[in-house]
Amino acid sequence: MTAINTAIPVKDTQKSIGFRWIYVVFPIAVLLIAIVMSAIFYGKLPQETAYRFSGSAPVSWQSRDTVLVWALGLQLVFVLLSLAITIFITGAARRIQLTETPLNRMVFAIIGNLVALPQIIIAYAMLDIFLYNIYEKTLPALWAFALAVMVVGGIVLTVLFARAVLQSHKLKTVNISGSESDVRK
Repeated sequence: MTAINTAIPVKDTQKSIGFRWIYVVFPIAVLLIAIVMSAIFYGKLPQETAYRFSGSAPVSWQSRDTVLVWALGLQLVFVLLSLAITIFITGAARRIQLTETPLNRMVFAIIGNLVALPQIIIAYAMLDIFLYNIYEKTLPALWAFALAVMVVGGIVLTVLFARAVLQSHKLKTVNISGSESDVRK
């Protein structure tokens, strides 16, 4: 019979889930793209900037500073929301001692990066405002772009969740006695 050696610490082979920047990479990327667009176009914008349109004619005007603060402010709010949600969820996962698996990482990445969809729509509207005020050109209707983003986003989410469900069916672990058990129980 072998004795248990308490002088040697046991290594925990299961790693607790934690925050990863990959969980919020898309919202941060969209924010950076919006900042670059603003830096490129800001100096070319007229002092009074049209920001709302009916058809292709402007109906509302605001100072360029106000338009820029609103556009970038919304982008920043979405990034902070993504960070807060991701930190909250990974913290809760750590408290319940959820182990890190590829499935968990995928689900947390989906949750954290999901807010990039409205950010993309806001960036498109921002670009449309810039192009109209500088070159008097408009992009296709915002509602059509928003619909396309939501449809493509829905398809991508469906594929990712289908992959996650398929991956969850493969989750098995070997317990201390050597027998397999299902992790999902």
